Amino acid sequence: MTLLDIRNLNLAMRSYEGETQILHGIDLKIERGEIWGMVGETGSGKSLTGLSVSRLIPSPPGRYLAGSIEFQGKDVLKATDKEMRALRGRHIGMIFQDPTTNLNPAFRIGTQLVDVALHAGHADPSVLGLSGGASRGDLKRAARRVAVEMLDKVGIPKAAERIHDYPHQFSGGMRQRVLIAMAMIGKPDLLIADEPTTALDVSVQAQILRLIHDLVAERNIGVLLITHNLGVVAQICSHVAVMYRGRILEAGPVGDVLKRPSHSYTQALLNSVPTAHTKRGELKGLSGVMPETAA
Repeated sequence: MTLLDIRNLNLAMRSYEGETQILHGIDLKIERGEIWGMVGETGSGKSLTGLSVSRLIPSPPGRYLAGSIEFQGKDVLKATDKEMRALRGRHIGMIFQDPTTNLNPAFRIGTQLVDVALHAGHADPSVLGLSGGASRGDLKRAARRVAVEMLDKVGIPKAAERIHDYPHQFSGGMRQRVLIAMAMIGKPDLLIADEPTTALDVSVQAQILRLIHDLVAERNIGVLLITHNLGVVAQICSHVAVMYRGRILEAGPVGDVLKRPSHSYTQALLNSVPTAHTKRGELKGLSGVMPETAA
């Protein structure tokens, strides 16, 4: 069974100026063991596609005009709120783009991580290394242990101590790592990563990419990696989809798309990437401006 199957997804967003269609017939299949990179300019619809999988776009202003998003054979667009809560965190993990707005400043890092671990543990105690008859106290202790282990995995020094700190006591890069730990703590079947390494330095970025790669190898999960960095796509992804103005223009194995792009936009996108041999004034930009209605 296909892990994720997006078919003819069409999304419109409403504003004071009226309703505008944002996504136009998105088709994408992700199998277990695959890491899909989704690339394109800011405003091309990448993040909205990722948020749609977890059904995190509020309605209104969002409205799906047509299409389906089948996760493990079930259309999430038709799922109830209770069913979606059971999927999020445990089966579908989401690494959000901005750690500043996605961590609650009023709660300690440990509290937020443990809450996510407990949510996943109630649905499946094996996530915390427990059996089905575990007590509430056992769940809490296991959730805290797993939270510390995950913080350590994403490179937070002295994780057992830092778990008591608040978000403002972490740097931007460390907060991003906390979000990554939060998304992976439930051992999801599908991981959606929206610019997960943007706020990280090169060495930590490489560590996080290795962690995602190892998670795919160990648990045979699927990954949708939303990024602007074609270097990251070439390094870690097995497949890539190129988006522009709410459409997927080209998709396929990374080697085929990046080495032999068939669409002129993909060719232009690759030509805009600087290399070590690019001289001043030789860098080619993309002409035109993304319309304001795109997101």
